[in-house]
Amino acid sequence: MTTKLETLEAGLRNALGDQLQDLTVALGEITILVKAANYLPVMQLLRDHADLRFEELIDLCGVDYSTYGDGAYDGPRFAVVTHLLSMTHNWRLRVRVFAPDDDMPMVASLVNVWASADWYEREAFDFYGILFDGHGDLRRILTDYGFIGHPFRKDFPVTGYVEMRYDPEQQRVIYQPVTIEPRENVPRVIREENYGIK
Repeated sequence: MTTKLETLEAGLRNALGDQLQDLTVALGEITILVKAANYLPVMQLLRDHADLRFEELIDLCGVDYSTYGDGAYDGPRFAVVTHLLSMTHNWRLRVRVFAPDDDMPMVASLVNVWASADWYEREAFDFYGILFDGHGDLRRILTDYGFIGHPFRKDFPVTGYVEMRYDPEQQRVIYQPVTIEPRENVPRVIREENYGIK
């Protein structure tokens, strides 16, 4: 571990104290885990603390852990992972928080801490159904307004539920049930059994 990572780890442990649930160092990066109840105060502290100064939110995404470890994982299903950058100290940090309720996953919004979180949180809502408490405009961003479900959830069907097409008779786009029929791919053996053996 480099001196820079050791300095960042010490600063995180000092600043966060009991709010830090877990800290791991892997591949030259630090990941911290915080509880959903502490998420917003921790993120404000990461931005404002003089020893940390994470001025920029680089990325925020949702994660569905329902099939993690080939289904052997037994914990909360949805998480929000945030990547932060300190331009002052030139270091990065990954923050993970699990939503406590799998049926209605919700964590605090970071829009009032970093304005760039706005679109990222909308994307996580659209694709995973994760709600962000305090977000002023939480609506779909990449799927259609009439879209049903959240396509990045592991239990969402690959073909989806509905498809849309243009109907020339009605002169508009219409929605209808999916017409893709499931098919099985059978591998073809191209070579003979003893091909290439002399």
